[in-house]
Amino acid sequence: MSLLSHPQAATPVRFGARHWGWPSRWTIVACGLALLIAAPVISVLINAFGARSDIWQHLVETVLSNYVTNSLLIMTGVTIGVLIVGVPAAWMTTLCRFPGRRLFDWALLLPMAFPAYVIAYAYTGLLDYAGPVQTSLRDFVGDPQGLRWLPEVRSLPGAIVMLVLVLYPYVYLLARAAFLEQSVCVLEVSRTLGCSPWSSFRRVALPLARPAIAAGVALALMEALNDYGTVSYFGINTLVTGIFRVWRGMGDPVAASQIAVILLLFVFTLLAIERSSRGRASYAHSTARYRPLPRYKLRGWAALGAIVGCAVPVVLGFALPAVMLLHWALSSPEFWQNARFLGLLRNSFLLAGLAALLVLAVAVILAYALRLHPTPATRLAVRVASAGYAVPGAVLAIGVLLPLASLDHIVANWAKAQFGWSIGLVFTGTLAAVTYAYLARFLTISFSAVEASLAKITISMDLAARSLGRAPSQTLGLIHLPIMRGTLLTAAILVFVDVLKELPATLVLRPFNFDTLATRTYDLASDERLVEAAGPALAIGLVGILPVYLLSRAIRAARPGAGKDQ
Repeated sequence: MSLLSHPQAATPVRFGARHWGWPSRWTIVACGLALLIAAPVISVLINAFGARSDIWQHLVETVLSNYVTNSLLIMTGVTIGVLIVGVPAAWMTTLCRFPGRRLFDWALLLPMAFPAYVIAYAYTGLLDYAGPVQTSLRDFVGDPQGLRWLPEVRSLPGAIVMLVLVLYPYVYLLARAAFLEQSVCVLEVSRTLGCSPWSSFRRVALPLARPAIAAGVALALMEALNDYGTVSYFGINTLVTGIFRVWRGMGDPVAASQIAVILLLFVFTLLAIERSSRGRASYAHSTARYRPLPRYKLRGWAALGAIVGCAVPVVLGFALPAVMLLHWALSSPEFWQNARFLGLLRNSFLLAGLAALLVLAVAVILAYALRLHPTPATRLAVRVASAGYAVPGAVLAIGVLLPLASLDHIVANWAKAQFGWSIGLVFTGTLAAVTYAYLARFLTISFSAVEASLAKITISMDLAARSLGRAPSQTLGLIHLPIMRGTLLTAAILVFVDVLKELPATLVLRPFNFDTLATRTYDLASDERLVEAAGPALAIGLVGILPVYLLSRAIRAARPGAGKDQ
């Protein structure tokens, strides 16, 4: 008996059809989750425009212009830096042959393992006045005054360099994936028209990869705007440090919300510029033929330049900080071989595990709701929910803490009035607040992976399950989740590691006396106890290597028909 003649298949299943009646339960759940995830940003806007702050005018007259200027300078420097490092590296590892190319394919992603504040601490210990570099130079020169020409690492240019070293992989990753997807026929045509390899790159490959490169730059800039550990440690006044200073130092959440709105304007303007810069230009390939990409063999000085160009960001962004941290950790094992360090590991893994599971569950619900009922309401809900990655952690921290603090006050008064109980802080004093912030911030990472995996599963499987009487939730649990288990694990790992590295939201929302690897590293480094901070900082980097490995495998398989040449 065919599926069409099955007695339970009398009612057709409409995937992708618009329903103008009552919304389905999946659509209602998706809209509810989207509203919940958007609530922190809504809270920030309400506080910024719904109340008056006496401090705001003082900030405008004194330091606000400095916050904005430094943030703009960091954005400009990071943009230039990640483009200079990421795009040529992606081109060389994709379409050139030189010694070490296969190693650099994945090694160029290693700096992603460290957050910027960790390598900032490592370079401060290495290059500061009492560090080994300046100490050795003073011993060699014999005149301490003769080293005044050395640049200061704790400066705005120093912060930009630290951010570039860990953020260029965003551009490298997306640019390399774009180069891998390009048709060899297009490149061959450019060569037959007299283009040299450099001219072919500049006039053909680079324009085709422009959307991916722009997306990588946008991601890098959003991370740069979100950074708090590096700029705070280097004493750079930015919008993020201004939020912390006004909120925690002056106790004015309204003024902090108003600075947060300016930061949000930066982010959304950045996203709008990235999208509008594409205009109506078409970036589609003119052919579907994919053969092994041409490899331009580099010799002599060209090969040496490629090796140096790929090795420098790996050495500076990963190897040198890792060696410095490892040296400190091995020279002072008493600072990390103890029960307190095990407690940091337990807290960090507990928090990251809870957040990864919650984010993954919500991502599955949203992606499946969109698959079942791609109505305008569902699409809007998914778009709203997946926009959280663009919101800096400091902004989310304000948006989460303000309403939850009010809710804590309401619940405490109710419990006191009804039962005489003093229940304390139910939401802001537990892991609920920080996990909520992680959900809003990192949902995009998990959702993108889950949606792409669901799209690869044919609708006929859903139809077959429904014709046999299975409900949508049963179809999801019995068919889709087992098929997607590899993608789900990968998405959970990516969120897990991002949570381990997240600093601004964790600093603000963590429960009392609850330290993680990230917060402990920041606290110790802020007290100039860099040797003690080496253990937790190195642990963050070691855990971060796992998603780097997964990403390197993903981009290697990105090209259709990828084979031995990749």
